Amino acid sequence: MTGDWTPASRARLALAFEACELSDLARAVVAIGEDELRTDGATGSPGAALADAVGVLAAAHRILEAAVVFERAAGAGWPLVGEVMGVPAAEAQERFAGAEARFRERLRSAEEDSAAGAPGEMRWWRAHLVREPREAAQDLDDWALRHADRDDLGAAPVSGRLARFDPGC
Repeated sequence: MTGDWTPASRARLALAFEACELSDLARAVVAIGEDELRTDGATGSPGAALADAVGVLAAAHRILEAAVVFERAAGAGWPLVGEVMGVPAAEAQERFAGAEARFRERLRSAEEDSAAGAPGEMRWWRAHLVREPREAAQDLDDWALRHADRDDLGAAPVSGRLARFDPGC
């Protein structure tokens, strides 16, 4: 069932997904590939490190957008968003109102075509977040527990903290 989660819970779930993706992309840049550096110090794959960094930057932009959408869905006004970002409220609204509108439209049409959004598997995952938030949250529970560097997260660090319209659902 998709309608039992509050919009703020769904927005927070989307933020969790974007954080997961950013983490995975950034961790992939840490290790130096076997053929990445030649013995003369030159790169074995010109442009590869830059392409990785561009991917991490794009993911960072998506997490920022998702954080704004979450804050707005949870009741924050544009003045707060602008203040936290260090920009005027009108600038924050101009920059992120489209993301908020797209998110709200996806909630209205939870059966959207999974061809919308980013390419490949991530496109599917974003649609999955909207259509099956409970299952997506449980997948993120598994990810968070696998990558935890502390023991106090509990058994459901994502799904156990999302608010529903009717907690009895």
